[in-house]
Amino acid sequence: MSPTGVRPTVSVVICSYTQERLKLMTRVVESVRAQTVPLQQIIIVVDHNKNLYKHLIANFSAVTIVESTGQPGLAGARNTGIAHATSDIVAFLDDDAEAAPNWIERLISFYDDPDVLAVGGHVDPVWEAGRPGYFSEELDWIVGCSHRGLPRMATEVRNLIGANMSFRREILEHVGGFNQDLGRQTLKPLGCEETEICIRATIASPGSRIVYDPTAVVHHHVPATRGTFRYMAARAWSEGLSKAQVSHLVGHKRALRSERHYVRRILPRAVLSGLRDWGTGKDSAGLGRAGAVVAVLGITTGGYLRGRQLAHLARTRSAEPVPAAAEWRTVQ
Repeated sequence: MSPTGVRPTVSVVICSYTQERLKLMTRVVESVRAQTVPLQQIIIVVDHNKNLYKHLIANFSAVTIVESTGQPGLAGARNTGIAHATSDIVAFLDDDAEAAPNWIERLISFYDDPDVLAVGGHVDPVWEAGRPGYFSEELDWIVGCSHRGLPRMATEVRNLIGANMSFRREILEHVGGFNQDLGRQTLKPLGCEETEICIRATIASPGSRIVYDPTAVVHHHVPATRGTFRYMAARAWSEGLSKAQVSHLVGHKRALRSERHYVRRILPRAVLSGLRDWGTGKDSAGLGRAGAVVAVLGITTGGYLRGRQLAHLARTRSAEPVPAAAEWRTVQ
């Protein structure tokens, strides 16, 4: 309920870019329609795929279907969804993530506090081919899901997970939406646009809060291709690059506050647990899990350092004086 005792209206935005997820999309939309509280809008944003757009128009009813008017990528698609939303709250759900029936009910229960800008919840992985033995739950962020170590009860957090988040529409409009220079673009597994907008929103509204409620659940499909070490390494490297971009935009301390706790507390426990399971004969895959955690930490750190280097080079080049010949060509 809102401070006035009236339940806020909700628009759910689902972004899609590939026809390979059409079967999943059907289940996603059905899960949204089955919510325990009524929704004002379901908006599907098609990210620059004309054939997909035509198919959805022909096969989905009672849903607003629009083409992205932003840059190719998830951030541009989400901004298009925001532009078409007319509700108090805009919730975002991935096109391969089914919502629990009380998902929206749980999210909006916190908006009776005017200081709450955004609310998100738990993202549970549904492994297409089963969880690989070397893929510990502490690394589930790699596949866009909640990792072990997150709060077990509703609490204030720095940022939300993209597959399960909601915002007051007015704050999204106030900060100008998602940064289109961040996040997944085409096939590059970049990210952190959710982190950046959450930080930017709290900076723009001092004293505000972002809440994570683990009882607001969505189930996220994880294809077999994302359980490979190759994908794990690629996603870890991209995460490091993305975090470097965010630290350049919002400052080192804000960008890495949660990551420090994760590296100092969560990951050491994961390594020790894996080694213990392997050493005691409880689970032979424990050594692989411990090794994967160490490898991911190293790769992510490498990506971050590379991203910082690239940012420094970009600043240096922008500060260089333009040669006289180049100036002449510009004014001509």
